[in-house]
Amino acid sequence: MQIDDKLISYLEDLSYLTLPADEKSRLAVDLEKILNSMARLSELNTDGVQERSHPFDNVNAFRDDEVRPSFDRELILKNAPVRNDEFFVAPKTVE
Repeated sequence: MQIDDKLISYLEDLSYLTLPADEKSRLAVDLEKILNSMARLSELNTDGVQERSHPFDNVNAFRDDEVRPSFDRELILKNAPVRNDEFFVAPKTVE
C-alpha cells in the first residue's frame, strides 16, 4: 500500500485532526513501518494452526445459583451513624 499525501489527508478527515506538515511526513513514515511489519505476518506458515479468539483455553466455570443466607441487616445497620428503617443515610453528593 502506498502511503501518500492523499491517504494522510483522508486519515485526517476520518479522525477529525489537522496535522502540521512535519507530523504528516512522520505519520507517513510510521504507517509505512507498521504496514511493512504487518505484511511480514502474511509470510508465516499457518497451515494446521487452529483459529482462536483468545490465547488461553480457559472456560468459564460458573457456579449454580443458590439462595444462601445473607448478613443480618440489623447487625450491619447498628454501626451506622445515621440510618433510615432499612438503609444507611449519607450526605448528598450530587446536586
